[in-house]
Amino acid sequence: MEKIRTGLAEKIGYGFGDMSSSMFWKIFSYYLPFFYSNIFGLTLDQVALLLVVTRIWDAVTDPMMGVLADRTTTKWGKYRPYLLLMAIPFALSGIFLFSTPAASPTVKLVWAYLTYIMMMTVYTGINVPYGAMLGVMTDNSDTKTVLSSYRMFFAYGGSFLALFCWEPLCRLLGGYDAPSGWRNAMIVIATFCLILFLFCFRMTREKLRTVSKVSVVSDLKSLLRNAPWWILIGAALCSNLFNTVRGSTVAYFFNDVIGQNVRLNLGSWSFLFYAGLFLSIGEVCNMVGVALAVPLSEKLGKKSTYMLSFTALILFSALLFYIPISQGGYYWMLVLQIVISVFTGVISPLVWSMYADVSDFAENRDGTASTGLIFSSASMAQKFGGAFGGFAVMWLLKAFDYNTAPGAVQTPEAINGLWLLMSWIPAIVAGLAVVVIFFYPLTRSRMIAIQDELAIKRAMELGDKPEASEEMETSSRLWRGLPKVMRWVMAVLVAILALELIFIILK
Repeated sequence: MEKIRTGLAEKIGYGFGDMSSSMFWKIFSYYLPFFYSNIFGLTLDQVALLLVVTRIWDAVTDPMMGVLADRTTTKWGKYRPYLLLMAIPFALSGIFLFSTPAASPTVKLVWAYLTYIMMMTVYTGINVPYGAMLGVMTDNSDTKTVLSSYRMFFAYGGSFLALFCWEPLCRLLGGYDAPSGWRNAMIVIATFCLILFLFCFRMTREKLRTVSKVSVVSDLKSLLRNAPWWILIGAALCSNLFNTVRGSTVAYFFNDVIGQNVRLNLGSWSFLFYAGLFLSIGEVCNMVGVALAVPLSEKLGKKSTYMLSFTALILFSALLFYIPISQGGYYWMLVLQIVISVFTGVISPLVWSMYADVSDFAENRDGTASTGLIFSSASMAQKFGGAFGGFAVMWLLKAFDYNTAPGAVQTPEAINGLWLLMSWIPAIVAGLAVVVIFFYPLTRSRMIAIQDELAIKRAMELGDKPEASEEMETSSRLWRGLPKVMRWVMAVLVAILALELIFIILK
């Protein structure tokens, strides 16, 4: 049986796809709640309800998209055509989302619902097939981890660019406190994301042909009795909840805790710039964590690496609560942000690689080639985690009597609530993730056996002579290829980061 090879260009091309998705997703997750409550003009209650309602819609559209993609047949494959088909709607939906109509509060609320639902539907239409492509680009579990690492490396690179550039773009194109500034900044980001998805389509290929031998109903039944899938959904939900709670709180935290403190001189820069700097530092460090994911998972296994990383997140998240508000305290916050972000970076590629393993498990056991359906559940977990995280932040801010009025001075209860949202609450979520992933059963040895069996079954389906499966490349060779790209990109990003930190310290 011919070995399936995945070249460097294809790995980079696959990474471009999540670079685009993540630029959108991080802006939505971290800045959209603040935009709705402080720029667009919705109340905290309205924002919280909006985030929940849209996830109910996603609960329907995500699996529908997965089933549709699994049964798509074109000369370009099952999943890849959607990258081309949905690229332009993806960009336009993002622009509409950050557009503020000059209308009554009721009309604006309706506009917010329509544009947010449209954005999430289009996001599903392009991101579910993109994620499912991982299952048909290679048949090797270690290579899936490498591809996932490329994916997350470029995802965090894109997130860094989006978060770091957001405030300067808003300021340059209309003002960070004006609706036009936010819309125009999104036009720039959306155009770049469109180009990235077109490159992803051009540079990738589907190499495996999977054929489902059962009906849609059987696919769904198989999924619902897939224990590893349930466990991974729970763990992924916790992971996204952890990231979203912290990320959604940052803008509020910097506006009302950091920015309002006279001991931290913001100079000519707004709180939004410092919030973006804080988050973008995290994205660079996420990339370092992605680079560590492959060797750690090869040595410890995916499950153990996942548990170890989340255990570290419990400790360092809780520590942030005890950092004093001062110039020096701000730098200690940056240190903790660096450490936390490295460990979250380790986790991210493991989750996607484990979803691909779950897909192989289902195909081997039940004959269900339902990669799209399984990855749609991953997208749904991501969205639910983001939605519940955003909802929790809005609900807790209201419970802590947070005041959204411009220039409002927050009560001690509200300030303490912001501290808890940045520290102890995410730490509790991380602890729950450790408990959930403890029960995950797909170990390295079990996956090797599953993939050997699948290789024979797939060869027989295609009429080929079955042969023992081989690794496309050795793990060491795979790993040597990854850092070559990372060194150059990270050198530039770290240089930018160092200059910014020097600027802040000297200022």
